[in-house]
Amino acid sequence: MAVIAIIAALLLEQWRPLGDRKAWLALLSNGATWLESSFNAGEQRHGTIAWLLAVLPPVLGAIALHYLLEWMQPLLAVAFDILALYLTLGFRQFSHYFTDIQAAIREGDLDRARESIGTWRGEPATHRSREEVIRLAIEEALTASHRHVFGVLFWFVVLPGPGGAILYRLGLFLRDRWGRLGAFGRTAEQVHAVLEWPAVRLTAAAFAVVGDFEDAIYCWRTQARAWRDRPMGVVLAAGAGAMGVRLGMPLSEPGGFEPRPDLGVGEPADSPFLDSAVGLLWRALVLWVFVLIVLNSARVL
Repeated sequence: MAVIAIIAALLLEQWRPLGDRKAWLALLSNGATWLESSFNAGEQRHGTIAWLLAVLPPVLGAIALHYLLEWMQPLLAVAFDILALYLTLGFRQFSHYFTDIQAAIREGDLDRARESIGTWRGEPATHRSREEVIRLAIEEALTASHRHVFGVLFWFVVLPGPGGAILYRLGLFLRDRWGRLGAFGRTAEQVHAVLEWPAVRLTAAAFAVVGDFEDAIYCWRTQARAWRDRPMGVVLAAGAGAMGVRLGMPLSEPGGFEPRPDLGVGEPADSPFLDSAVGLLWRALVLWVFVLIVLNSARVL
């Protein structure tokens, strides 16, 4: 049933992307703001209480509702799982940025590509070179695919019902929201690191299997730990190695350069690698679904 829910949610999201996702984000933001103002007294235990109040009710409620619907009518439980995945899973949450950049580069409109990558990353990008725009677009696509697809899939399968998908997405949201608040946000950071540890490794393994296996494993083992965000370093290093493209590297800034370690081996980022990134992500997703189908069939038999 889990495989059916995953496939249905992906097809539904491709056919009719959720149009009012900003309303859900606003609701989450308001809740996080209220918890922060009510519990943030500068200590980690206060952040732990706030995290538990933010995460446990929706996660446990989703699991309980799943089992209740399954007891009443299994198809209702599947429909509920599809709805939860529709809200938490999918390429269309970020693919419009990547598609705009891809089209702009193809048409030679570098200014439009700069505007799109700047909006995506939330920073000025008018000074970016063509190669930097392409490189950053691939990095953002690999990162977003893990956070919006593969990480969600992993925890959806691990925990019953849609509880895992909700746990992962809420954990990421609260890490981003509270992670820079010192001791109060330390629990959100620690829990997110625990959630990411197995998920990023399975994402990286999928990239290796469907891409250049040897280079992906080599980059994963030798380059990932140098990246500032260690979990994402695993995903980016393996993805770069699987595609044979060079990512990371210093970025030009108005006042000089932003130092960043090298990721990947092979050629500098150019427009063909935008297509390669799309192919890598879809092949990895097909691999995940195929493995889930095999495991589910084995369990039934």
